[in-house]
Amino acid sequence: MSRPALNPDSWLRRPAHLSWLADEGLRLLPFARGAKVAQGFAALDAQGRLPDGAIAELIHTTRMTHCFALAHIQGIAGHGGLVDHGLAALRGALWDEEHGGWFADATRSGGKSAYLHAFVALAASSARVAGRPDAQALLDDAIGVIERHFWSEEEGALRESFNRDWRDEEAYRGANSNMHGVEAFLALADVTGNVLWLQRALRIAERLIHRHAAACGHVVIEHFDAHWQAQPEYNADRRADPFRPYGSTPGHAFEWARLLLHLEAALTQAGLAAPDWLLVDAKGLFASACRHAWQADGAPGLVYSLDWNQQPVVRARLHWVHAEAVAAAAALLQRSGEAIYEQWYRQFWDFTATHFIDLNGGSWHHEIDENNRPAARIWAGKPDLYHAYQALLLPPLALAPSLATALAADVTRR
Repeated sequence: MSRPALNPDSWLRRPAHLSWLADEGLRLLPFARGAKVAQGFAALDAQGRLPDGAIAELIHTTRMTHCFALAHIQGIAGHGGLVDHGLAALRGALWDEEHGGWFADATRSGGKSAYLHAFVALAASSARVAGRPDAQALLDDAIGVIERHFWSEEEGALRESFNRDWRDEEAYRGANSNMHGVEAFLALADVTGNVLWLQRALRIAERLIHRHAAACGHVVIEHFDAHWQAQPEYNADRRADPFRPYGSTPGHAFEWARLLLHLEAALTQAGLAAPDWLLVDAKGLFASACRHAWQADGAPGLVYSLDWNQQPVVRARLHWVHAEAVAAAAALLQRSGEAIYEQWYRQFWDFTATHFIDLNGGSWHHEIDENNRPAARIWAGKPDLYHAYQALLLPPLALAPSLATALAADVTRR
């Protein structure tokens, strides 16, 4: 797999830009540390405070543990204990000792989803790379639960969700949970040395992207029934759902594009065949998302969702969409060397720096409206470090291994 040299004028070759990425990452961390609660990590409000009655949630506990592990790997002091706090929560308050698997929050109620369990595996993998003492036990538990309950060898993909005791399965298959499954499987392949996880990630990508999205103009189909029949009208009455919105979600096209390139690089690094369609589909997804979502309503920025005629459904701009657009542009630039990705990389960062980065209140605004003013219709507060922090770390790193392992290797080289 050939890798063209970056243009000397690329931002990814400029020390000032690389310093800016590092400095912005350092600026995000103190704000995020405020999410610590007794049983894990909870959602922060727009001022970085814990609301009254804040409880630990699995999504924030896993993502914060992952990000704090990345900070520890980089050698940023004060984060090892936070990783250990997250691990303790994931092996304690959020773990279902009766039936196995993890609760969605510290109330210890509700079902169990592949989406959230993928983040447990990611957090455990990153903590393992960070050398934290309880990481291996969590990693073993996460792999066991995925193997027993979520991975379907017949389907070559993840089942979606179950009730607490695993007896009732949701008659739904989701692209979002499987996308994060690919991310987690790339990390699992690194920390276990088992290429089975890469082969599984490829099967997921082949089904959801090469089979479905590529046939739909590289628009990601998000919702399916239990037999993998597309459900285009799913959540037509809940169009702004933060996890399962109606229509297509351009942010996921960017995220998938980047993950396909990571998968291609990981397969090649492992000595396995990397299909040509991984690069072709990554470029197609990126082009489709840019073409349809950027200034879709006439104003700058990427809209949250589109209908099947590529018209805006939810016009809000979300920080995670732009963070994934930045990371995808950087990955395609690194993989191809093509100038168009440099242009998009700069444009996405300029928009993000102007409208999302909150130098006064801290962190990033998670949502802005169609007039680029802070909003909270879909995402209240500033609870998520994961997308922004990864967007700041990924651009200068190799496409493989996965993020935590790549950071550790980069530190070692220095």
